[in-house]
Amino acid sequence: MSDEGELDLRSLNDEELTQQVHDDLYDGLKEEVEEAVHILLERGWTPYKVLTEALVEGMRIVGIDFRDGILFVPEVLLAANSMKAGMAILRPLLAETGAPRLGKMVIGTVKGDIHDIGKNLVAMMMEGAGFEVINIGINNPVEKYLDAIAEHQPDILGMSALLTTTMPYMKVVIDTLKEKGMRDDYIVLVGGAPLNEEFAKAVGADAYCRDAAVAVETAKDFMKRKHNLLAASA
Repeated sequence: MSDEGELDLRSLNDEELTQQVHDDLYDGLKEEVEEAVHILLERGWTPYKVLTEALVEGMRIVGIDFRDGILFVPEVLLAANSMKAGMAILRPLLAETGAPRLGKMVIGTVKGDIHDIGKNLVAMMMEGAGFEVINIGINNPVEKYLDAIAEHQPDILGMSALLTTTMPYMKVVIDTLKEKGMRDDYIVLVGGAPLNEEFAKAVGADAYCRDAAVAVETAKDFMKRKHNLLAASA
């Protein structure tokens, strides 16, 4: 629509601009999202407020429609890429202000498996929800997971597999964590097309996440429980 392209973001008030960010994220309009983030910062919004009210809220709407089958993977990837562009502006500012994060996650595809679209989508949606995410890529042996855990001290370990032949490797990683007495220190989430709830239970994971939207909700729930436990024991 030609008149849509002429929309001057600076002419919008804060509320309208925030709403526009949600719409632009939904439509995967990266440059518009970047511009809006800059404008909100210029108007004195804190980086954390821009993150939560503009980007995270926008991605929450995307996540709901993805879960309900209104949006599909290509559209969600576009939205997530737009969100990442906004995040790139905010990340150094958030680090300076020590803004709160929901939690930290290490995520990777297991050894023998080189599929990464689903995993990347989970990583982007988690970041869009306010988590710090360390994406260690594909084909990860147990050592890579252990190294990443040691280096980043995450709250959550996410493992993905798309091949039935690589699914059992998740158990290798979880059993290794058990042997080292570390299993209870981390929330372990698993996902991938051939997996299901039963498999996740059988390998000793905390939960199976059907898709990226479910992964975000599950991670939030577990972090809430973790915080409540810590508060109760304090």
